[in-house]
Amino acid sequence: MSQIGITKNITMADGTIISLETGKLAKQADGAVVVKQGNTMLLATVVSAKEAKEDVDFMPLSVEYQEKYAAAGKFPGGFFKREARPSEYEILIARLVDRALRPLFPDNYHADTMVQISLISSDKNIFPDSLAALAASAAIAVSDVPFNGPISEVRVAKIDGEYVINPFIDQLANATIDLMVAATMENIMMVEGEMKEVSEAEMLEALKTAHDAIKIQCLAQIEFAAEVEKANPKREYCHETNNDVLRAEMEQKLYVKVYEIAGKGWGKHDRSAAFKAIVTEFSESLTEEQRAEYGSLIGRYFHDIEKKAVRDYVLNERKRIDGRKLNEIRPIWCEVDYLPGAHGSAVFTRGETQSLVTVTLGSKMDEQMIDGAVFEGKNNFLLHYNFPSFSTGEAKPNRSTSRREIGHGNLALRALKFIIPSREKVPYTIRIVSDILESNGSSSMASVCGGTLALMDAGIPVPKPVSGIAMGLITDNTSGKYAVLSDILGDEDHLGDMDFKVTGTRDGITACQMDIKIDGLPYNILEEALEQARQGRLHILGEMEKTISEPRAEFKPHVPRIEKIFIPKEFIGAVIGPGGKIIQDIQATTKTTIVLEEVGNQGVIDIFAEDKASIDAAIARIKSIVAKPEVGEIYHGTIKSITSFGAFVEIIPGKEGLLHISEIKWERVDNAEDVLKVGEKIDVKLLEINETTGKLKLSSRVLLPKPEGYIEKPPRPERPAGERSFDRGGDRGGDRNRGNGGNRDRDRNDRDRDRNNRDRRR
Repeated sequence: MSQIGITKNITMADGTIISLETGKLAKQADGAVVVKQGNTMLLATVVSAKEAKEDVDFMPLSVEYQEKYAAAGKFPGGFFKREARPSEYEILIARLVDRALRPLFPDNYHADTMVQISLISSDKNIFPDSLAALAASAAIAVSDVPFNGPISEVRVAKIDGEYVINPFIDQLANATIDLMVAATMENIMMVEGEMKEVSEAEMLEALKTAHDAIKIQCLAQIEFAAEVEKANPKREYCHETNNDVLRAEMEQKLYVKVYEIAGKGWGKHDRSAAFKAIVTEFSESLTEEQRAEYGSLIGRYFHDIEKKAVRDYVLNERKRIDGRKLNEIRPIWCEVDYLPGAHGSAVFTRGETQSLVTVTLGSKMDEQMIDGAVFEGKNNFLLHYNFPSFSTGEAKPNRSTSRREIGHGNLALRALKFIIPSREKVPYTIRIVSDILESNGSSSMASVCGGTLALMDAGIPVPKPVSGIAMGLITDNTSGKYAVLSDILGDEDHLGDMDFKVTGTRDGITACQMDIKIDGLPYNILEEALEQARQGRLHILGEMEKTISEPRAEFKPHVPRIEKIFIPKEFIGAVIGPGGKIIQDIQATTKTTIVLEEVGNQGVIDIFAEDKASIDAAIARIKSIVAKPEVGEIYHGTIKSITSFGAFVEIIPGKEGLLHISEIKWERVDNAEDVLKVGEKIDVKLLEINETTGKLKLSSRVLLPKPEGYIEKPPRPERPAGERSFDRGGDRGGDRNRGNGGNRDRDRNDRDRDRNNRDRRR
């Protein structure tokens, strides 16, 4: 039987083998490819509708990524025990692939297109996300869907000073750079990642290293697709009907008007209203028949005119549509401690973009549980980004969290995670929430700046502040002109060629995200953009430091307190108690939340409460459980039982000692019950621990003053060894011995008499 399907192996520079396979699985999709590295396998499929829907003038692309739990030999969590809605991790991977693919579909292709990527086999040490875009691009390459690719995507990390492509999972912990880079053979299309204060030069070198690896994968896809092309030639399509006469008329009449409005330096809403008035005036100049005939073409052609006029204005005048210079940052104002009930808060406003940021400090029980097919664990730093419709003046209901909100929140989190102190220094779970109240460009960077301010307002000892800036780019391939824009507006993002977000401290970059919308971005322009971004970041940091320059020395009074203590491993069970009875009682009586974990050879306990007194009470209870009795220490014990010779006193939970009747008071005590009661609290001193039995000898009288005139009876002198005693006790002992001898004689006589009587009877 002949082999099914076609396979292509890719050999990377380090010898890693990645295989592409098609023709075996999912053959009813327009294109399907299995990508394999080690035990990790991804199935990517693409299906595109044969026709476009009416009045659709954009590319309706959907990209989904899903990890099958069976791929890792695991059961999904939850009640239904099946894969359901995608996790944030899966959404983030889907966004990485989407942003790389979307610019490369033809502008006039408008058919619904669905790309689905599934993890079907998992290797515990291989990142599946570094193979997802390769799988998606290869599936499109072997399909009949038109595409200006191929592309691929790799992870590049700097580990111990060396750049590594697609490092293993256990290598990444030591990386100073962790970047995902997507590119075609010629151009970088997308970048996203985090860094530990690296320089702009290091980042550029990482991008070049990644691009070299991507070229190998793109070339392999071209060769792979060539083997399938005869079976799947690219489809012909016609998704647009154009009117060249209308296009020319609108450009001739409207271009100058739009150019003039672009130079007014107006704000977002005034400028938008003016543009709308221009197109409305033109539309009203047409007859009803013409408006019906042209339909959506008027709006499409005006968008093209607006884009060209605005771009030409920036390139020709070297000014921005809001009146700024190319490298000028919008006015900034900040405020901290705006919300008195929050643990930390800040308002960050830059131009027409505003973020209200809060910080909440929680216990270990507030950590996020991660239970994915590949990764599992806990996360004690969360950052959530919300983008309500009113922030752009729109009347839309706010539904579930969008993919954009997840992506922007993740970027801000990666920017700030570098400055979050370790759990040993700050034992809180930290949640930052950025609510965007106004938006006109770069709200994710406002979240980074506001997040830094809110952390410092909360008293989190961050070592350095972090700021962020969004850079834009406008180019003209015909004239060779270009303009790098600092702190871009929403219109400049929409009409420009690049959206490049960079965050960092004064000492280096901590995160970045870049989307390129054109072919051919030279490295010299990218280098210029990075330097301009660095200068912009420093300016923004200076404005932030005018509001708060260092973290507050103390947490706010209403911030719950948390303390960490450590106990020997053997006492963990004693603190928890049978069925958790003891630890639950401690929490209930002290009004605290206690989390106990076994770490190595010790128990780690986090105690969380609204006030310090509650924490101190819980610590005292725990210490009393794990304490070891020490000779000479004084204990506030509880009388557990009373006997004729004294009382047993519990000095620490589970540890009792004997308070002998002679050690209760200096005066003579005939009956312990006359002076002591069961359940009574009493101070005692530990005099002795028996080395053999471990029994404890206690005294309360040594803690009391001696009565006036008290004469302590001297102890009886010890008898020298071998010396016979002639005291009364010894005489009595001798008499007893003699008496015992007489008894023995009488017993012997009785036995003899009984024996004689038996003989006579015989």
